[in-house]
Amino acid sequence: MSKISIVVPVYWNSDTLDMLYEDMKTKILGQLGDYEIVFVDDGSGDNSWEVMNNIRERDPEHVVCVKLAHNFGEHAALLAGLSVCTGDCAVTKQADLQEDSTLILQLYESWKRGNKVVLAVRESRDENAVKKFFAGVYYYLVRKTINKEMPQGGCDCYLLDRQVIDTLEHMSEKNSSLTLQVMWAGYQSEKIYFHRLDRTVGKSRWTLAKKLKLVMDSLISFTYLPVRCMSYVGTIFFLASIVGIILVIREKLTVGTPIVGYASIMCVILLSAGLILLNLGILGEYIWRTLEESRKRPPFLIDVVRKSKDDKND
Repeated sequence: MSKISIVVPVYWNSDTLDMLYEDMKTKILGQLGDYEIVFVDDGSGDNSWEVMNNIRERDPEHVVCVKLAHNFGEHAALLAGLSVCTGDCAVTKQADLQEDSTLILQLYESWKRGNKVVLAVRESRDENAVKKFFAGVYYYLVRKTINKEMPQGGCDCYLLDRQVIDTLEHMSEKNSSLTLQVMWAGYQSEKIYFHRLDRTVGKSRWTLAKKLKLVMDSLISFTYLPVRCMSYVGTIFFLASIVGIILVIREKLTVGTPIVGYASIMCVILLSAGLILLNLGILGEYIWRTLEESRKRPPFLIDVVRKSKDDKND
């Protein structure tokens, strides 16, 4: 009999974990056969770790609790959970109750049909217009510059075959997008569409800074567009400067217009300096990521793994 692992990254989710477990227990756990739930505490500052272990005490046979040494980010937390899980396949599950638990059954059935990657695609969502707009812009950029197969609504939840999990562990990339890594791998896949609910309990920790970092990580890790744009902009400004110099010299020789204009010169200098600093910043992002990879530091560090009442801390 096949076994499925449910990997749940946890970050300040103490107020939803019990509800999440009870929801899965009511709707799907009895239909999965052999399963395990892997909660990964990504350095939460609340009592999420205690709540996770309380759930494990109630169901020690199926619940695994993993505690990371500190906050590494959701990408690393998912990788940590995948490295610990023992299922023939694993599905990622958010802890914020915005995805109906029955979605896991649909993903599992798709895997049984032979698909090694099953993406849960947001067909519609209840969230406010601002969140929808920025999410739409991000996925539009991804489709146009990185992967044209990225669904319009995006996907944060997916099921992975054991072969795909092994591939991701060998990649061991930092400062990247796990979803894009999964899609890049290119295994046989299927899309399952669902309606994403609005968050009604707790506060989202998905800040603007984290969203901007995801955009940068996605563009730099999977496309050369930023560097190519630097070349395009530099070429355009070089050609424009040549044309401007020719026009100024021509006007001086034919009309006799004096070459003056402190304000215009300063505008050009400031614009050029700004573009140079912007390009240096883009290059710096690439250099920093290269340095991060060259250090060979692991993307996560596991502090504790608890699998049953009798297990000791690893």
